Amino acid sequence: MDLAAQETIQSLSSGFGVVWALVITYSFSVLGAGLLIIVGYVIAGLVERGINGGLRRLPGFDATLRGFFAGAARYGVLILVAVMVLGQFGVQTASIIAAIGAIGLAIGLALQGTLQNIAAGVMLLVLRPFRIGETIEVGALLGTVEEIGLFATRLRTPEGMFILAPNTTLWNEPILNFNRNRVRRNDITVGIGYDDNIDLAESVMRGIIRSDPRILAEPAPVTFVAALGDSAVAVSLRYWTSDLDFLTTKTDLTKLVKVAFDANGISIPFPQQEVVYRDARPPLDASPLRP
Repeated sequence: MDLAAQETIQSLSSGFGVVWALVITYSFSVLGAGLLIIVGYVIAGLVERGINGGLRRLPGFDATLRGFFAGAARYGVLILVAVMVLGQFGVQTASIIAAIGAIGLAIGLALQGTLQNIAAGVMLLVLRPFRIGETIEVGALLGTVEEIGLFATRLRTPEGMFILAPNTTLWNEPILNFNRNRVRRNDITVGIGYDDNIDLAESVMRGIIRSDPRILAEPAPVTFVAALGDSAVAVSLRYWTSDLDFLTTKTDLTKLVKVAFDANGISIPFPQQEVVYRDARPPLDASPLRP
């Protein structure tokens, strides 16, 4: 065998030895990485189910927020497993963690508004200033809550229109909830003529609410003179009712008061204004002043 053939065989042998050594070395790394992936995937699922089940046992904890925390924990475990798998192949995990931090910072700056909506959504779900089915007013927004999400809240206006409000809009404004308190107060104020009997007007109002079961006995309803206007005496009926009956009670009693006043001869005057005309001209027989 010539020298060239021997060198070729020797090169192939050494190359095969190197490849075999690499196979043996990385086979354990691949096996360890596979085991880490399997175990990590199982642990991530157990963590997700454990957090989900634990939060489910908390009374009143929101389902959306429960899924968010459980999913975040699961993906956190999977990211940790991915870093450990790369460490099996000799990759410097410290640099990976630093890169993940830098990427997270860049994403956070790019999605600053979105992250603010998520933070506001979490606070709305935790503090619960309103719930699904309640009617709220926030700034210029008025509607019934249909869905509370991590990014936005869906509302339906009294006219039946659709509103998708970012959570930051709802979180940064005072929230007026019409259904959180189960009883509400209302005043029905009617102007009567100055010649009408005030005591009769108040008696008629009290008679109307006595027969209405929607009016609460406590706090007791009251009638009073609210103001003395330019054209009428403002007489008010103040009562309390449940939040569910508030609107229908208000409209029904307003109509009944008008009908009862007409039946008892109590007037509801139109706005009036008295005009007094004064003639500033001198009398015709007045003599002019002479020097």
